[in-house]
Amino acid sequence: MEPAEAEFLAEKELVTIVPSFSMDRVHLIGGDLGPFNPGLPVEVPVWLAISLKQRQKCRLIPPEWMDVGKLEEIRDQERKEDTFTPMPSPYYMELTKLLLNYASDNIPKADEIRTLVKDTWDTRMAKLRLSADSFVRQQEAHAKLDNLTLMEINTIGTFLTQALDHMYKLRANLQPAASNDSQDF
Repeated sequence: MEPAEAEFLAEKELVTIVPSFSMDRVHLIGGDLGPFNPGLPVEVPVWLAISLKQRQKCRLIPPEWMDVGKLEEIRDQERKEDTFTPMPSPYYMELTKLLLNYASDNIPKADEIRTLVKDTWDTRMAKLRLSADSFVRQQEAHAKLDNLTLMEINTIGTFLTQALDHMYKLRANLQPAASNDSQDF
């Protein structure tokens, strides 16, 4: 899966906006949205929030977890634990990128939030590399990686599958060839 595909999936997550226009309920295949009334918060998918924000039709309210204090706690907890800690959203990295790129003026302390999320990401990637290294060195057949997000799995997935493929080929070459009682003609 490409990072763009993970970002596409993240765009289905709901965020709260405060519209500056009026519109009745909209019926879409994915569900109903609205009604939209000026000044009244409403939950919409990220893709719609970004579209409305680009047209200056709404103000975006950042998700509850997109707060400097909460993100500092998450970062510190991630650094303390040896295992992966649960993230506030399965798409925390994608949502941060999207919301800060398109609505940073609606997010207090946007630069600090960007830095905290990047610090958390870097910590998790370092843990993931150590886990993958240990996995390959111990010649394990399977691993349990709890609390990873799709983007994190996507990042390490190609490396792990290639490493396991190489290990399989090396093991196959090290095993003695089976004796064949039949003759080749």
